[in-house]
Amino acid sequence: MAEHDQNAEKWSAQLLALRAQLSGEDEGAAEWRKPVELDQQSVGRLSRMDAMQQQAMADAEARRRQSDIARIDAALKRIEEGEFGWCLTCGELIAEQRLDIDPMATQCISCAS
Repeated sequence: MAEHDQNAEKWSAQLLALRAQLSGEDEGAAEWRKPVELDQQSVGRLSRMDAMQQQAMADAEARRRQSDIARIDAALKRIEEGEFGWCLTCGELIAEQRLDIDPMATQCISCAS
């Protein structure tokens, strides 16, 4: 348990870095999520369909990033409250190796499977 507390700072830094990375990616992809405009000078229907597909993929990626940011915020809140590293299902400690791989994990390996 004491080791979990010592590693909380490491995981917090890892979570904050990941959050900053995701926020930066979200800002960089904003151009792809803009509405697709009908360009009469363009090749036509296929190029518009391609642009719409790119927009849909960018929207899906943005939703994934926002979901990950919400999970990161929840993990940071658990760290602040001293609840980080405990399985939300069974209440047992989550293995350090699991948290090293995914510091946003909320369940031990037994409950997650």
